[in-house]
Amino acid sequence: MDDALVIAGRSFQSRLIVGTGKYKNVEETERAIDASGAEIVTVALRRVDLGDKSSGSLMALLQRKSWTLLPNTAGCYTAEDAVRTLRLARELGIASMVKLEVIGDPKTLYPDNEQTLEAAKTLVKEGFVVLPYCIDDPIVCRKLEDIGCAAVMPLAAPIGSGLGIRNPHNLSIILEHAKVPVIVDAGVGTASDAAIAMELGCHGVLMNTAIAHATDPVLMATAMRDGVRAGRMARLAGRMAKTRYANASSPTAGLIE
Repeated sequence: MDDALVIAGRSFQSRLIVGTGKYKNVEETERAIDASGAEIVTVALRRVDLGDKSSGSLMALLQRKSWTLLPNTAGCYTAEDAVRTLRLARELGIASMVKLEVIGDPKTLYPDNEQTLEAAKTLVKEGFVVLPYCIDDPIVCRKLEDIGCAAVMPLAAPIGSGLGIRNPHNLSIILEHAKVPVIVDAGVGTASDAAIAMELGCHGVLMNTAIAHATDPVLMATAMRDGVRAGRMARLAGRMAKTRYANASSPTAGLIE
């Protein structure tokens, strides 16, 4: 099916974006990401030794594979820290398209809207392709789009919670008005959550914990791949209208007596 996800002019066949954290080891990381079919892989710049390219390291794996790297600013609590982190990554040649994440509270890990908007303004002006993690707030998403972000990434639920799509109404409003891709980021727990996000009309789903903390991460990665695909196809197919009462599957006209 020719149905690419297009971000800032770049096309990707997979609408699933995955992370690299929380796996048991690098081997499991590779097997799970391969099973997911993801083309975009996000890596936390402040939690990985970018200089360690030794055999068996995460950086060695990332260099060896053909994945598109999406460096992120997980662990940053101010706009200044986030911008500095991505500038350093750009100097290392691994930051063109970036995930902006500015956390406002260490317990909920909800994003700081003010700091996220401030950082986004600076990064867009400096030529970064910015994909911001944000609250599922239509106004914040609109402001981020107006700044020039290449996509918006509202959460489905708190990071790592696995609670699934908590507010489909807000996501629907965001989707109604957005002119850039809307990618659900955070809170997905299983394949049905990913399918729901895609059925709502979201353009992609980003996840990490749901795969890495599954009993069988490789099998869950496969399920997530298929869940995203099924949800997207269902969206394109157009679901039947909901009705209050039953509607017989077989026509009643011309019944054989």
